[in-house]
Amino acid sequence: MVDPDRKKIMIGIVGPCGSGKSTLLVGLRTKGYFGRHIAQEHSYVPYMWKRITNPDLLIYLNASFESCTKRRKLNWTNEDYQEQLLRLSHAREHADLIIDTDSISPDEVLSKLIDFLKSKLVYPV
Repeated sequence: MVDPDRKKIMIGIVGPCGSGKSTLLVGLRTKGYFGRHIAQEHSYVPYMWKRITNPDLLIYLNASFESCTKRRKLNWTNEDYQEQLLRLSHAREHADLIIDTDSISPDEVLSKLIDFLKSKLVYPV
């Protein structure tokens, strides 16, 4: 039975294009968690992630230029990728968890996040 007084935790997810944010959100929702993709990588305002969503927990998905480009078949340059990393730097500094998604599957990314949430006593609502 779910405790009706349990607070719904907002989990914010940031990372460069192609790092796995949308895939992770789908997985989180199937597990009963509430998350939101924050498009910080497209904002020049360093703390926009906080102003847009102000999540209870901030998750940063890290992925290399090569992985992002391959996953999304992006037509961009390494300079474009580096610009996204620059725009994400404030969020990365304030992230509660950073997951490198280059060498693990989407299910493993989800599992790492679920394990982290449980360690923080955050359970689905």
